[in-house]
Amino acid sequence: MSEPLFLQSVMQEKIWGGTRLRDEFGYDLPSEKIGEYWAISAHPNGVSKVANGRFEGTDLATLYAEHREVFGNRPEPVFPLLTKILDANDWLSVQVHPDDAYGLEHEGELGKTECWYVIAADEGAEIIYGHNAKSKEELRQQIEDKNWDTLLTKVPVKAGDFFYVPSGTMHAIGAGILILETQQSSDTTYRVYDFDRKDDNGNLRELHLEKSIDVLNIGEPANSRPDTVVVDNLRMTTLVASGFFTVYKWEITGEVDFEKAADYSLLSVLAGQGQLIVDGENYPIKKGSHFILPSDVEAWTLEGQGLELIVSHP
Repeated sequence: MSEPLFLQSVMQEKIWGGTRLRDEFGYDLPSEKIGEYWAISAHPNGVSKVANGRFEGTDLATLYAEHREVFGNRPEPVFPLLTKILDANDWLSVQVHPDDAYGLEHEGELGKTECWYVIAADEGAEIIYGHNAKSKEELRQQIEDKNWDTLLTKVPVKAGDFFYVPSGTMHAIGAGILILETQQSSDTTYRVYDFDRKDDNGNLRELHLEKSIDVLNIGEPANSRPDTVVVDNLRMTTLVASGFFTVYKWEITGEVDFEKAADYSLLSVLAGQGQLIVDGENYPIKKGSHFILPSDVEAWTLEGQGLELIVSHP
């Protein structure tokens, strides 16, 4: 019998974290400075475990390695995607991620292209998205001179905004923002600037200026153009379709029947509650639920009121 894979996942403490993951989603937090919930992850720095059914207790990395048929026998050597929720109680560092070629050569893992769906944002919240340097030489000079106000591009954000952040993009999530991030399964980050913050032991966090300058793109970041279709009880927005992932927002009022269109899909419920029906079995879902629909789930039904999901696949 085909079944969804619900997950038990890892919280990550961060210097800029807070308690919003508990306040918004009701998650149990191990501390008051939780910055990231790696909701669907096979990355060694925070692996999810299957919480139900025949694979209960198996971690996602092992499942992918030993039962590739569950994921449509796709060619990617490791589970390629990672879904996180980030609580930016303070600014994250200004940073950049390498592409696959640079990441594999220098760090032994994939690069990182990612995208952000803004779940909530305080009044006046901003992100850094891109920079103003017109050449690598100018970029290096501005970084060395610490001309952050001139160099960095700030963009105001509100709930419902979406940003595509390809590798090589200068970026930082600002204070007071809750984000669902879909990304390549990589944990390589190069810090350009960290607001001269010190950690709990009084130390500045490491910067990676040479690698950052190596990989930073020149020119405006290429954001996506979301596209929405409405059919009966489903409003489906394609947020981005790239070579790494396709990401959708589904808004559901009532009952919607789906048929498989990808080898497997990752789903995160951001609002509402209802049920997922697979092979005649009912699975309750609510805000904060995360699950995978594996390859053998050919059809399913979602029903509920005010259900909002972010859905992705490779």
